[in-house]
Amino acid sequence: MQLEMAEQKEADASQQHQEDGGIKRHEDTGEEAPAGVVQAAEQSEAAADSDTKPSTTTSDRHISIQTTLEGLEMLVDLNGAGRKSCPLCPEEKFKACYSHKLRRHLQNLHWKVYVESKGSRMCICHLPCRNPKPSLSGDQVSGRHMAHYHCVVCSVTIARKTDMVSHLKRHVNKGETEASYSGSSDVQFEEPTPSGQAYEILKELGTNVQLLPNHTTPQKSDTYFNRKMKTNRQLVFCSIAVLAEERNPLECLDAFGATGIMGLQWAKHLRNSVRVAITDISDICVKMIKENCELNNIRVDGGSRGPRAPEKAGSEAETTPIATLEVAKMDANVIMHLRSFDYIHLDPFGTAVNYLDAAFRNVRNLGIISVTSTDTSSLYAKSPNVTLRHYGCHIVRTEYYKELAARMVVASVARAAARCNKGIEVLLAVALEHFVLVVVRVLRGPSQADESAKKLRKLAHCQWCEERVFLKLGNMVDDTLPCNCHGSLPGKTAVQLGPLWSGPLFNTGFLRRMLSAAVQHSMDDIQPLVKTLICESECTTLKSLVHGSSALTNQVECGVVIKTLQSGEDGGLADQSGKRKSGEESGNVVKKLKPDVSLEHPPFYYSIHRHSIRGMNMPKLNKFLQYLTEAGFRVGRTHFDPTGVRTNATLQQFKSVLTKYSVPTCTNAGVSAQMSVSAEKPV
Repeated sequence: MQLEMAEQKEADASQQHQEDGGIKRHEDTGEEAPAGVVQAAEQSEAAADSDTKPSTTTSDRHISIQTTLEGLEMLVDLNGAGRKSCPLCPEEKFKACYSHKLRRHLQNLHWKVYVESKGSRMCICHLPCRNPKPSLSGDQVSGRHMAHYHCVVCSVTIARKTDMVSHLKRHVNKGETEASYSGSSDVQFEEPTPSGQAYEILKELGTNVQLLPNHTTPQKSDTYFNRKMKTNRQLVFCSIAVLAEERNPLECLDAFGATGIMGLQWAKHLRNSVRVAITDISDICVKMIKENCELNNIRVDGGSRGPRAPEKAGSEAETTPIATLEVAKMDANVIMHLRSFDYIHLDPFGTAVNYLDAAFRNVRNLGIISVTSTDTSSLYAKSPNVTLRHYGCHIVRTEYYKELAARMVVASVARAAARCNKGIEVLLAVALEHFVLVVVRVLRGPSQADESAKKLRKLAHCQWCEERVFLKLGNMVDDTLPCNCHGSLPGKTAVQLGPLWSGPLFNTGFLRRMLSAAVQHSMDDIQPLVKTLICESECTTLKSLVHGSSALTNQVECGVVIKTLQSGEDGGLADQSGKRKSGEESGNVVKKLKPDVSLEHPPFYYSIHRHSIRGMNMPKLNKFLQYLTEAGFRVGRTHFDPTGVRTNATLQQFKSVLTKYSVPTCTNAGVSAQMSVSAEKPV
């Protein structure tokens, strides 16, 4: 077999195409199929056979796959005399004609109707390569054959051009090339990650991870990595760094490891301050996590080393591991039911509501749970039926849909915590284009659970002017909204949304400590976002940000004062048995404070473009914020919407200030000026 393939590779491709497409075509004037058709049929039979591997080397590819127009014209001797047949059309479709007409046919039909892949054109083919569809009686219908394309990789025939493009994308995502289907290839198709295949190595925050060629669109058994989630990973890292200042060592869980980049970053930068556990249900993911641990010189505890992935120098391989973490193949719900953690991060594919009950079961008091939801279609009101099924909330598309999604996720988290007799304090809620991140602190006790449950309320939303207000018990919907749309317009204008979280979404003290952690670990990408969150939490536009140690001593978080560690002597919080001391000995002092109602965080925001006045020029956004401040309202920017304004003013007050400082458009002023000039000309 190898000798035959070597002889085929040595043969000239152009001569073989001439023999198959031109010479044999003239010999076969009857009903006998041409040589190219026989060759394509043999390839399709070989592809269908499970015991054999299809061969698509350059010499064995179908005659419809060409790189240049000259190669397509070489299939027929166009310089010769007499009538000639098209090598890609049957006789009943395109009759034999002279060279000039056949050349036009090849150029205008086969060469222009194609699918391109890596410099090769899969020209349209009208030959009977595909079996015709049988009739109702089971007999083959003798009629016109369907036009199709031959895949350059696996030689399969596909009729539609869009289907062929999708078929080629699947080959690219799987990392398959022509060599993967050649007869001399020894690739094992059972494993998508064969040994010896080159990985793509990505470095993020000083941590190297190996990625599969199809990491962006993986199969069910492969690992997934999203480069756009870098902001999410850095925000989660900063929240862990803040919690590590309060207690040491910190037991953290990355419940959905995939490539393990999150857990590797925690262990590599926080070192002995954290004890990281990474779990995943996939064998391939667990294997890759162990390889990435070895790539970053991190020792895997409780398991064997993964196979060596990249080549290392001898001196580097013998160095002492910089950190230790635990890698386990286990379901996320199982490990959260078996063990207790101080920090749990949930980042499944889609919604995380299926894992919230297990997360709150064993999380320690004053621990932190971070939830990343990527089901943006249901969160952003694109699939209301899925939203009702997963989150138990009724929502519609609004101008503040991102904050609506964040409050909906927090409401689901609060209900799951209340079922375990625990309450929550929202430290951070971020809703960007690709994800919704919620970070909460867990408070034990039925009283804390009751306080959190009281903050779950319905929202009254006017569908005409988009005014909104949280409902109180026993109030009618139309009587609650401050607008007059229900009286001036016919029909029902207000709807009930929710139940949603009505409490604050940010904590200033925690965000300031996150900013200090971002500065300490050189995370320049998220520092502007964290600064915006700090200003949004305080509902202000100008605020001095303190990074010193004085700002990290005592922080008020939703009525709770957290006293952080001041020296390295307080770092030994765990005894030899691994249990952490409780009370004042652990360095955490919890005191209840009365919340200040006057400084209550205003819910939601208004878009200045949504409520602009037609025919009027709005003031600049920063100028408008200054006008609202001068009117006596609390104002601030929001990360949910670049044109949004978070304020405690009602929509009527918001529009009145906007109308007061808006000026007529330039077009009206230009028309009046032209009229005055034309009136002065006769004079």
